[in-house]
Amino acid sequence: MEAVLPADYAHWRQSTLGKTTERIEQDLVLAFAGPLAGKRVLDVGCGDGAYALSAAERGAQVVGVDTSREMLEAARERAASKGLEIDLREGDIQWLPFDDASFDIVLAVTVLCFVEDATEATREMARVLSPGGRIVIGELGRFSTWAAWRRLRGWLGTRTWRGARFRSAGELARLATAAGLVVERARGAIYYPPVGAIARLFVPFDSLPSRITTFGAAFIAVAARKPMSDQGATT
Repeated sequence: MEAVLPADYAHWRQSTLGKTTERIEQDLVLAFAGPLAGKRVLDVGCGDGAYALSAAERGAQVVGVDTSREMLEAARERAASKGLEIDLREGDIQWLPFDDASFDIVLAVTVLCFVEDATEATREMARVLSPGGRIVIGELGRFSTWAAWRRLRGWLGTRTWRGARFRSAGELARLATAAGLVVERARGAIYYPPVGAIARLFVPFDSLPSRITTFGAAFIAVAARKPMSDQGATT
């Protein structure tokens, strides 16, 4: 996968399409995460800190992990500019540098699509989650116009999307279940196409199809809880 730089994220957020899309995705993930004040939160694949910052603003004790030093430095600068304290570390989702049961909530947004072994990565996230804690996985939906556009870009030579794997809500739920987690709910978002002018028309109605199906959603969030008893959990 070619490196995605902090400037790429910043450029995306400056566009109307990017700003609107990120807001809808973040609202869904944070709603699934629930109240964060006082919680120990791990943001896996934190990038330049979008979710880590939002969690810290809500009173969480946040740790962010990413493989990119450039992204971590950008996250530090963003946190400093907001006066927020976030523990940012270099690390890999498949070998998280934390003890068992270290966190109350784990967030993993658009990470598994780029991981070679998503099953092992989900098990690793479950390992560091405390019994009774919750994982929220946000991924790029398999059956959407966005996925089709990204596949086309991959075929045309964009390395970022060439190796990406898009998943359905069912596939994400099976990953969570295989890790010993209990799936609570799944929901889609971003049903409009990746075209700014069209998106502006459909954004007010984006929540309507999410009440019925995740099919057609460019973004899917799944919330799963770790049982209070570790019996039967995969480690």
